[in-house]
Amino acid sequence: MDYLSMSATNRKAMMRKTGVILPSQSEPPMRPMIVIGIPGDKRTSGIQQARSDLGMPPAIILSYAEFLQGQSLGDLLEVQKQLLSSQPAVYNGIDLSAAPPLLRLESPGSSFEVERALIALGAPDAVDVDDSLHPYAERPDPRPLRVKVAHQLKEMQGVLHHPSQWFRGYCRMLARLQREAKEVCPGSLWLNDPADIAAMTDKRRAQQILSEAGIPIPRPLGEEQQPTDYASLREMMISRRMHRVFIKLAFGSAASGVIAYQLHPVTGAEIALTTVGVENYITRPPIYYNSGKLRRYTDTATISGIINWIYRHGGYAEQWIPKIGHNGKAFDIRQLVVLREACHTIARVSSTPITNLHLRSQRMSPSEAGLSEFIQEQVRNTALQALAAFPRSGVAGIDVLISGGSQQCFVADVNPFGDLLYDVKYRGCSTYEWEMKVLTARDYITHPSTPLIKEGSS
Repeated sequence: MDYLSMSATNRKAMMRKTGVILPSQSEPPMRPMIVIGIPGDKRTSGIQQARSDLGMPPAIILSYAEFLQGQSLGDLLEVQKQLLSSQPAVYNGIDLSAAPPLLRLESPGSSFEVERALIALGAPDAVDVDDSLHPYAERPDPRPLRVKVAHQLKEMQGVLHHPSQWFRGYCRMLARLQREAKEVCPGSLWLNDPADIAAMTDKRRAQQILSEAGIPIPRPLGEEQQPTDYASLREMMISRRMHRVFIKLAFGSAASGVIAYQLHPVTGAEIALTTVGVENYITRPPIYYNSGKLRRYTDTATISGIINWIYRHGGYAEQWIPKIGHNGKAFDIRQLVVLREACHTIARVSSTPITNLHLRSQRMSPSEAGLSEFIQEQVRNTALQALAAFPRSGVAGIDVLISGGSQQCFVADVNPFGDLLYDVKYRGCSTYEWEMKVLTARDYITHPSTPLIKEGSS
């Protein structure tokens, strides 16, 4: 028996197994799910597979690329309505007019076409210049590309074409989506609010929000003012006696633009571990790219060039806290939180300071990594508090590091798209299966005074 053919009583019984307590009330229509992302990528495909496995109707997938080509949200939804009416068996009776939809934004990171369009949207001569969701909109982008030039960019493996202009375009796209959703989907719910996604994506703003909420984070280098370049970074490190730091590109992902940097306070010797590679040219500026593997630099010319490039686009530096270890390797925890419940979790174990899984870090359960149940509970509570600092959002992967000395938990990152975790189960469910179950049950729960997910009409 699939989900839709269950009686209301059986549906509620199934939902209770997910840990969600439902009030006693008549069953309202199920909200259709609209996912805005990259059709056919791992994320949208994973969502569709989970819904199919649970006997649920498929989500409606809208394309970032088509939206960025100028089609409105209303236009894209009209096409989908025509598909719904022409293929009722495929869409299993979805009715967009029966209940306001649940809107889910996915990562735009798997498509160069989308990346290029976002850089063009962030151009100074772009038509749509709504920077209301950009946390630092007043800061100029270095050497901005005009729309025509941005559209001519060619895909080059790993190359970081213009991170700050990409982020400006991303924030403009989020603002437009938020605007149009209010018009064409009144009463809709955002799983993660676009404003929260913009804030989470910018590490400078995300860590500021966490700090203001009292969430423990690694101490920033410069409480009042961050460094602005290589020279000011070294000066602050020496004056504050913080000789080991992590430097991060503010809107990097998959370890792009992350540097584990240490400076000898007496000799000035320095070491930088990073995934950033450099191609130098005689007649034009160097190209910086994500090499997909860690590199070790000790020469000042290369290190200063990379750090200056990061700070031109937007950099953030924080205390390097030695992580707790297992068999001589360090690890941190990716903890998924879904609607106020800490669920799937994985330890990322590495012989290097940077633990991202794509860098061949080892995957373990926290118990396999040697974490006591007491510390695991601390990790879960820390992650719950971190997402609560973004009250208009319901799902995020929280990166929690545990100090090897004090065993205190610190939040290193809040990833609004941090649920793409393979071969990790919680109560027998994959990440997407769990989310689909809980999100369906969520429609039966009275909204809290501070909403987890925000109505599009508010």
